[in-house]
Amino acid sequence: MSIVINEHSQQELVERCIEKEEELKFAKVVFTVAGIWGIAITLPLYFMYNFIGRQSPPVISHPEFYYGFAGVTLTWQVVFLLIARDPARYRVMIIPSILEKFSYVIANLVLFANQRMSASQALPSTTDLVLALLFIAAFLKTTSAPQIEGND
Repeated sequence: MSIVINEHSQQELVERCIEKEEELKFAKVVFTVAGIWGIAITLPLYFMYNFIGRQSPPVISHPEFYYGFAGVTLTWQVVFLLIARDPARYRVMIIPSILEKFSYVIANLVLFANQRMSASQALPSTTDLVLALLFIAAFLKTTSAPQIEGND
């Protein structure tokens, strides 16, 4: 079986590829920035355990939760970078990425509303709110990669 591609259909194919790449560019930029930013602000947590306890008493009494938070957060940054490489292929992973951002924002909002967190402590979570909104936009702008049928 041979496939004949005429000049018109070849041009159409090129145009669709260009459109698809433009569609994915937004998601690629958003998730690359999110991943790099997240690594830059999360990695130092591994070296700030005692400092945070001194600056924001009381001292941290459960290091397993502290380092667990840092590890899970750092892992999500790697997921963001993975999504950035191929947003169409990993589009479904954008949904839990949105939840990851909103869970932190909502937790801080509840803590702040109950006066268990100061405004200066809650303010940095606005970055996560902005990223959550950008993730939603990226999800809406990105279409899933076509599925290739296997020869089962």
